[in-house]
Amino acid sequence: MNNSQLLKGILEGCVLFVISDGEIYGYELVQKLNKLGFTDLIGGTVYPLLQKLEKRGDLSSQRKPSSEGPSRKYYSLTTQGRKQMTEFADQWQSLELVVNQIISRKGEQDD
Repeated sequence: MNNSQLLKGILEGCVLFVISDGEIYGYELVQKLNKLGFTDLIGGTVYPLLQKLEKRGDLSSQRKPSSEGPSRKYYSLTTQGRKQMTEFADQWQSLELVVNQIISRKGEQDD
């Protein structure tokens, strides 16, 4: 099964949760998501998502100087972003219950 289709549906919520820990810049976010298990994730997937979330009002950003080169764009969660994060968690938990129930049937047939 192609994980990229599943990933697209849940990455947005996961990104909000990671950013809720504190402001973070794009490359740092990619590294953190890789460490958390999204091992195939690349910047080309994350950066457009950050732009989308910022445009929608879920994130705000601020440029800050870096000692290692050009300034970095740091993202943080807005109040609307926190609301979105909560909605994602609720939806995920509902979906998880349904999927786990279906998986646990292990080939049983309905009567």
